[in-house]
Amino acid sequence: MQDQGRSTRKRTGGRLKNVRNRRKDELGRLPTETEVGEPRFRTVDARGNDTKTRALATNVASVNNGDETVGAEIENVVENDANPNYVRRNIITKGAVVETSEGRARVTSRPGQTGQVNAVLLEE
Repeated sequence: MQDQGRSTRKRTGGRLKNVRNRRKDELGRLPTETEVGEPRFRTVDARGNDTKTRALATNVASVNNGDETVGAEIENVVENDANPNYVRRNIITKGAVVETSEGRARVTSRPGQTGQVNAVLLEE
């Protein structure tokens, strides 16, 4: 396997061969960008015998307001520090501020990994 930044040539000019191929857990995937919309999910294999449920789109969030957790409908994404373009595209990631039926809330879960949106109500 080729190390990042390592030359592909020896000092003599000969080519270096890979010692081994990539392992399954070293393969990367594109991030799942969860959108606001009609709920859609995809189940993928994780390491070992586990599976992950990725949320491709969702419009439901579990919002915690301190003493109780209620289900709320997501209307749109207001702010996202991960990427300003995510606000325009209505993409939900951890740390995004979403407008819900309960008020503005900050997302605390990773919807592209866990398949659900958990959020904490913001004080206004």
